[in-house]
Amino acid sequence: MPARPILTVAEITEADRAAIAAGTPGSVLMERAGTAVADAVCARFRPQPTVVLCGPGNNGGDGYVVARVLKARGWPVEVRALAEPATEDARDAAAQWDGPMAPLAGTLEPALFVDALFGAGLTRPLDGVAAAAVQRLAERPEKVVAVDIPSGLPGDTGRPVGPAACARLTVTFHARKPAHVLEPGKGLCGEVVVADIGLGEMGGGEPGGGGTTSRLVENGPELWLDRFPWPTAASHKHDRGRMIVVSGEAWSTGAARLAARAGLRIGAGLVTVHSPPDALAPNVAHLEAVMLRPFETDQELEQAAAQVDAAVIGPAAGVSENTLLNVLALARTGAALVLDADAITVFRDDPEELFSVLDRDDVLTPHPGEFERLFPGLLSGAPERISAARRAAEKAGAVVLLKGADTVVAAPDGRAAVNVNGSPWLATAGSGDVLAGFIGGLVAQGMESFEAACAAAWIHAEAAELHGPGLISEDLPGLAPAVLRRLYEDR
Repeated sequence: MPARPILTVAEITEADRAAIAAGTPGSVLMERAGTAVADAVCARFRPQPTVVLCGPGNNGGDGYVVARVLKARGWPVEVRALAEPATEDARDAAAQWDGPMAPLAGTLEPALFVDALFGAGLTRPLDGVAAAAVQRLAERPEKVVAVDIPSGLPGDTGRPVGPAACARLTVTFHARKPAHVLEPGKGLCGEVVVADIGLGEMGGGEPGGGGTTSRLVENGPELWLDRFPWPTAASHKHDRGRMIVVSGEAWSTGAARLAARAGLRIGAGLVTVHSPPDALAPNVAHLEAVMLRPFETDQELEQAAAQVDAAVIGPAAGVSENTLLNVLALARTGAALVLDADAITVFRDDPEELFSVLDRDDVLTPHPGEFERLFPGLLSGAPERISAARRAAEKAGAVVLLKGADTVVAAPDGRAAVNVNGSPWLATAGSGDVLAGFIGGLVAQGMESFEAACAAAWIHAEAAELHGPGLISEDLPGLAPAVLRRLYEDR
């Protein structure tokens, strides 16, 4: 299965136009869309009083189809119309509705609501009757199904510009839009079902392949599983990559060990923690399969790392001159770098110094605060996180993984992927250190850095979901094998 694209409103509009130009009438697309919504409703709810809220555009036209199909299946349905249909296809759909109908005004009594007021193309704030209606829907999201997107939510940003509905279920068409995967829009959408209404190919094996020019995709195994570095019967540890992790000082060693264990669990053949002398004792007391090696200066670290494939630095490394020099030393070795936490923050006064030594094989893994330190104003000034991460990757000349509930991975060439399987259980100290280790372990095995970052982020979230409540970061490396087994069987 190809990677699933995430398309902007303009790209979806173009896909609609192309399908119509190729001979599929808009009315047929509307019928398919409304039927898909009705199918999703019937699969999740028992028949009950249902109110379909219809706007004047084609989103409203979809709503009239939903109402007709549900009524034909025996559901008690009423339509509440915001205004007269304003498009030919919507007028045709409305003309086929022969059930109860009233203006969208006054109180909305408790019912199952289908929100077909406005679609993803809306960019202005809702007001008047429409605003009052979506505020009512937001009070009871468990009884709301959104057609395409909750009304009031712009499809390209996921950031409401005024009142917006909140849904238990959103049924969209052809592909997710940015608002379906980016917070806060993602949270307003509830479960998202993507219905195929016949707009053509969903994409190829690479972002932008097949029938779309999009270079933005959902992060999932379809994107990277066919290039995952599985061992063969002839493999040995030296074939499977050499990874190092730089430890912090004696009182800050746990983070490096988490990253190292993660790298080993994800498949790296040889993993070594490089440790300042005063941190050797706590490290040696806790390490088993992970090796340990001392270093005192950045020159010694550079020499020790000369033959490694990937290096992780930053977890509890300390925001110090030593960390800065160690990053620069590792950059001279040719190893792919995974820079996290302190290895990012230490360059806040001179980001260009870091960017000058990075290359496209390196990976930065900032949370929003660290991102702001390295790319000041970029996140707050961008329309959404995808644009910010892409711009940062271009500026740094490296892969950027912007962490969050809607983690975005961006490459310098413009490719980007958004995690749709984020887990709330990852909100615990040290989980980011494990993620850095997963990335480093995959890169060490020869996986391309963008795909390695995507795979690591997905596996990280899946492992957290396997455990659920009570998860601590120490659990994550041990949960990875169950996820890997599932991927191995699905390859």
